[in-house]
Amino acid sequence: MAVPARARRTARRSRRFELRATALYFALLAVILALVGAAARTAAAAAVHRPAWAVALALVGVGAFMAGRRGKRRISAARIARRAALALDDATQTAVEALDAASPAPAVSLVPAGAGAYGGCLGTDPTIPLPETVPEAPVAMVEIAYEALDPDEFEEAVAELCRRDGCLDVEVVGGAGDLGADVVARTPDGRSVVIQCKRYCDGNRVGSQDLQRFGGTCFTVHGANVAVVVTTSDFTAPALDYAEQCGIVCVDGPQLHRWQEDAGPRPWEAQPSAAGDGFA
Repeated sequence: MAVPARARRTARRSRRFELRATALYFALLAVILALVGAAARTAAAAAVHRPAWAVALALVGVGAFMAGRRGKRRISAARIARRAALALDDATQTAVEALDAASPAPAVSLVPAGAGAYGGCLGTDPTIPLPETVPEAPVAMVEIAYEALDPDEFEEAVAELCRRDGCLDVEVVGGAGDLGADVVARTPDGRSVVIQCKRYCDGNRVGSQDLQRFGGTCFTVHGANVAVVVTTSDFTAPALDYAEQCGIVCVDGPQLHRWQEDAGPRPWEAQPSAAGDGFA
């Protein structure tokens, strides 16, 4: 009796564990995952500004995903590298085509700004008009009616003229026991000025006795380098003679107004003159 022969099962050879292939597989998988993550972050950041680059990164991600799905079977490192290179090449080509198809940037005009408004032209320096300088209006001098002032106000007005013309340490010292000094000051060049103020009416002129009393104290007591008598009226001839002898500068009403209008010399810049001429 014949016994049927049993079909022999071919023993399936177990696949040997290859450490090198496994390590290469996991290394490539890690690289692919890193590329996918970086591509995702870059695509999210560039999608707003550069859509073409976002498309390129998406293609790279798709290629990496397809390569990963086929990773169940044994894939050689050369095949993976070749496919990755092809995917990158396709992505680069797509990005270049997208950039070429994008609308060109508006041309930047090389005409200098404001050339049309000011008559400039290309290739020449633009002419920039300077703002017109408006001349300052001269400060109007307020004419003071010195005859209408009381004695104290007249002394303050004379002191203000000294301050205006650069005198320092100007002080009104007139009053009881002033010994003839109503205003004291120091000229810009450092000289001491002592001024006696006489607010008289037109018919009341400053006489020689007034000059003698002032002459006896202005130099010896007050130590004046320049002694001045200012009046709203005029001086008598003997008073002018005495002033010339003692070196006292006399300023009458018309000369006071010229001083106020800055049309004549300051009293400390003048020299005592002959009788009737006031100061030079």
